[in-house]
Amino acid sequence: MNITVAGVKKQVVNGLTVAQLIEQENVETPQYVTVTINDDFVESGAFDSTVLKDGDSVEFLYFMGGGQ
Repeated sequence: MNITVAGVKKQVVNGLTVAQLIEQENVETPQYVTVTINDDFVESGAFDSTVLKDGDSVEFLYFMGGGQ
C-alpha cells in the first residue's frame, strides 16, 4: 500500500501500525513524538493498535520548550 510520510510517498506493507512505522523510519526520541494521520492527532497509547490505510498521510511532530 502507499502512504505519505512527512511529504514523501512510500510503499509499505499492509497492516503497518504507527508504532511499526516509527521504528521503520528511525524516529529520534520516539517517546516525545506526536503523530498525525490525515491531520488528526493519534494518542501515543494508540500507536500499537492504529493501523495505517492506503493513501494515509503521516506527519511526525516534535514540540520543544524554551524561551525566556
